Amino acid sequence: MVKKSYRIWRLKEQRKQRMLDEHFEKQMEEAVSPEAIKPTAKENADFIKNVLGDCADLVTRSFTIGEEIGCAVLFIDELVNKEIVHNFLLRPMINSQEKQIGAEELWTIVTQSMVEVGETKEADDLKTAVEAILSADTVLFIDGMDKALILGTKGWAARSVSEPRAEAVVRGPREGLSETMCWSLAMIRHRLRDPNFRVKYFTLGKRTKTTVGLLYIEGISDSHIVKKVEDRINEIKVDGVLESGYIEEMIQDQIWTPFPLMQNTERPDSVVAHLLEGKVAILVEGTPHALIAPAVFSQFYYSPEDYYEKYYQTTFLRFIRLISMVSALLLPALYIAFVSFHPEMIPANLAIAMAAGRASVPFTATLEVLLMEISVEILREASIRLPGPIGPTIGIVGALVIGNAVVSAGLVSPAIVIVVGLTTISSYANPSYNAAISIRLLRFLFIILAATFGLYGITLGTMLLILHLVQLRSFGVPYMAPFAPLNLRDLRDSFVRVPWKWMTRRPAAYRPSDTIRKEGRNEHEQTSS
Repeated sequence: MVKKSYRIWRLKEQRKQRMLDEHFEKQMEEAVSPEAIKPTAKENADFIKNVLGDCADLVTRSFTIGEEIGCAVLFIDELVNKEIVHNFLLRPMINSQEKQIGAEELWTIVTQSMVEVGETKEADDLKTAVEAILSADTVLFIDGMDKALILGTKGWAARSVSEPRAEAVVRGPREGLSETMCWSLAMIRHRLRDPNFRVKYFTLGKRTKTTVGLLYIEGISDSHIVKKVEDRINEIKVDGVLESGYIEEMIQDQIWTPFPLMQNTERPDSVVAHLLEGKVAILVEGTPHALIAPAVFSQFYYSPEDYYEKYYQTTFLRFIRLISMVSALLLPALYIAFVSFHPEMIPANLAIAMAAGRASVPFTATLEVLLMEISVEILREASIRLPGPIGPTIGIVGALVIGNAVVSAGLVSPAIVIVVGLTTISSYANPSYNAAISIRLLRFLFIILAATFGLYGITLGTMLLILHLVQLRSFGVPYMAPFAPLNLRDLRDSFVRVPWKWMTRRPAAYRPSDTIRKEGRNEHEQTSS
């Protein structure tokens, strides 16, 4: 009965949504219909003013050429490069000495010699002209012409290229992607000068009209993965896309998982490295975070510096990150299990010291851990939201003062402060922010399991976690590759990295069309034969 009621409610909601979508489309069609260009520039300018509600930031410049042909230039203030509009469009046309000239002849002169703007195209209807103006282009109307000229004059204020904030750079380029997608794409093209590099554009959001770019290398990326990503992007029907996180959640294979199934990065060198492995990247206008797909579990514990340093240094650091991941996930749960269920497994001297520290504590070990973990999470979130210079100071001072105060007051034992401190430090060793959040969330689940069943609960939780990870897919790629299914060749670049001269092939999990990354002796012999 409940299932049937839910199905009826769901059908009603879908019908209601369809009606709203149809109403919106009708409004848009009435407001901006694909109406033909009107006979005079003034009529076209008035039509666009009416469609945009006579908004204050719409700039209209009307003038005549040859004392009889009217022209109108329209653009949105602060979205265009005014120097281009004034010096290479308005000034040549207004100062034109053309006399006794027809509209057709004027159009030819304007498009071929007078206007010195690099990017131009023609519009056959007013809807296209309105969309161009809202996309930061400039539109030119001329009396007697049944078409308009769209000029690429984008030039809004943007943040300059700077070092990525979410990914610390130890070695490598110190420039991060920009909120302006053309700048981000330029930084990627600067590093990837391959003629097979492809970019496909999409427009998402019925109201925001956000530009989204799909990047891949033809001949390396698997065409089926590219097609799957492209189809899922085309299926997105939403009124606005403001950040790449919207797309990430809408196109990933499974939403009921705490683990990220796509990686995001601010580093252009990281984007290029993933493209060269056969993956695809997604850029979104308005955000510096690029999405990488498909993704596997192990790549969230890699850093671009791993490939810039010596292989033995990288291997050591990856083992440190692996130990940190296990500590961040299980350390508080193990403390609860040993103290509450298995005290006989603790060495005698350590057990006596821990018992002395807990003698005056009024809370159980589980409540003690939960209070400290929640306090650390609150402190961590507060330090992020505070202004830049103050945040780190408050985080360090707050942790020291609060930790010392609660131990002195006898509310928690010194051992739990050490455990929570080590857990917090371990969680910071993860190079990926969204993967670290997943571990932080799962840590509370393991705390509850340890408080309920002890080490048996931790073992059960670990088994369920592994089963969950094994069944995950990212655009058809097994999430636990190259461990499950096992691929011995790809283990060369997993939690261990071998020297570059041995990594001759791209990871097989991403099914690259061109598998050879570096020609070694065996590959060269196969090619010659």
